[in-house]
Amino acid sequence: MANLITLFMLWLSMISAIYNVKLIAHGSIEGGSTRFYDFKVQTKRDTKLCNSKDIITVNGMFPGPVVYAQEDDRIIVKVTNKTPFNVTIHWHGIRQKLSCWYDGPSLITQCPIQSGQSFTYNFSVVQQKGTFFWHAHVSWLRGTVHGAMIVYPKAGVPYPFKFPYQEHVIILGEYWLQDLQEIENATLASGGPPPKADAYTINGHPGPNYNCSANDVYQIDVIPGKTYLLRLINAGLNTENFFVIANHNLTIVEADAEYTKPFTTDTVMIGPGQTLGVLVSANQPVGKYSMAVAPYESGKVVIYQNVSAIAGFNYIGAPSDSLSLPAKLPKLDDEMAVKTVMDGLRSLNQVNVFKEIDKYLFITIGLNVQKCHSKTPKQNCQVMHNGVLAASMNNITFVNPNISILEAYYKKIKGTYTEDFPDTPPKFYDFVNGAPNNIPYDTQSLNGTRIKVLKYGSRVQLILQDTGIVNTENHPMHFHGHSFYVVGYGTGNYNPLTAQFNLVDPPYMNTIGVPTGGWAAIRFVADNPGVWFLHCHIDIHKSWGLGMVFIVNNGKGELESLPHPPPDLPQC
Repeated sequence: MANLITLFMLWLSMISAIYNVKLIAHGSIEGGSTRFYDFKVQTKRDTKLCNSKDIITVNGMFPGPVVYAQEDDRIIVKVTNKTPFNVTIHWHGIRQKLSCWYDGPSLITQCPIQSGQSFTYNFSVVQQKGTFFWHAHVSWLRGTVHGAMIVYPKAGVPYPFKFPYQEHVIILGEYWLQDLQEIENATLASGGPPPKADAYTINGHPGPNYNCSANDVYQIDVIPGKTYLLRLINAGLNTENFFVIANHNLTIVEADAEYTKPFTTDTVMIGPGQTLGVLVSANQPVGKYSMAVAPYESGKVVIYQNVSAIAGFNYIGAPSDSLSLPAKLPKLDDEMAVKTVMDGLRSLNQVNVFKEIDKYLFITIGLNVQKCHSKTPKQNCQVMHNGVLAASMNNITFVNPNISILEAYYKKIKGTYTEDFPDTPPKFYDFVNGAPNNIPYDTQSLNGTRIKVLKYGSRVQLILQDTGIVNTENHPMHFHGHSFYVVGYGTGNYNPLTAQFNLVDPPYMNTIGVPTGGWAAIRFVADNPGVWFLHCHIDIHKSWGLGMVFIVNNGKGELESLPHPPPDLPQC
């Protein structure tokens, strides 16, 4: 009887795989088409970790629905807000060529969609394919308002790697028992750090290491000898994560929706906002194997959730009562494991990175401590020396305006922002080891909505430098509206005389983890007119002000100019 069940499961799996292959290879999703989606942002009663609570979701799903498309498709998504909270949706990694109005970050490119209102996002995935995701971009709503977005190559265009037997989306997340908006508001009011997550999740499931979660486990059933493509997405709020599968290697073939030279490793670290495509061969003895997610503890003064999320990578034919082989994780502060993967990322083909540079920028990133101005410091100034935590770029803490910067720019509304974001920090010193820490007197930052204007077509080199004013840590920096070549990175302070650059085959990314106590050098062409946010994708850092905005001016003619705003653009 057991053999019959095994054969039946094998048959089902083969039928499913054949269907998946036909869907992609035979072009059921054809490029140049228009895809319509209807998103209803609504509350859902969710039971997890021995507790029930209302969470905000899209269409009652956590994670939310997958958006499928093909390269060059137009995507139209009507978003209706049925919650009491403001909401926007960002299409993470989509460059939004000439469609800046639909990028989604609240008060950067649009006012939020208010309760009871709707807004239709309308954009094309121009010359892009791979693993993306969408998420809320206001407050901390994206903790539960997120989902995958998979863009396939055009019909008849193969992957540049062995065609997988099946594909699976793997979304890493964090889960809190408390309401996320309450956590964010309480954290900012306290002046101190946020609480750690109550659990990590894999496709919304925490796995058996947490209370009341023995059956709340995600699993993939695999056939011996087959190869699978896992589309990894880190949708977590505040934690970068290691991901491993017991006794199995991961071959990276895609990073941030761009193909890479195949690179094989046993561990990957993926920060919030990053995506990876990895091939996994089911080449081990038939059995059950654990997939594990744990924190990368790059911040020495940060409190992390140390209990791992677990999912199953189970071979069909394994005895149902067999135990899963545990996954071996690296040390949770293992910087070398992170560097090894970064060293292995290379663009699939040789690229022509520009060598002549029109604009040089050097931007420090990190945390600050502000002076306490509260009359109740025990409640509102809970960090060292009765200070208030903040974050900054070039010592400027970003402050959200009252209307969207894009609307103010387009309509020439004065007083919303200033065009004086500095090209360099106010002073140079040993950013990593000799940072001032006489808190709070010389760890202050300046508050402001300062932006940097770029001429259309400018070739830009940007150095991002981590600082140790409060705490060195890895910062996943995400750039809207553009991808960039990561031409260099290293530990310590950036030194142009010794820094080594790769201008031959650097990875082309939209989110770069700036190394702990180190730097990253990126190059991009400012060829997309509009207003574009550059920020840390650790949400508490963004809430504290670790972000800035570029305005790319219009070029010549319609194809180099920001179009008119849509008629249903939400109002503040």
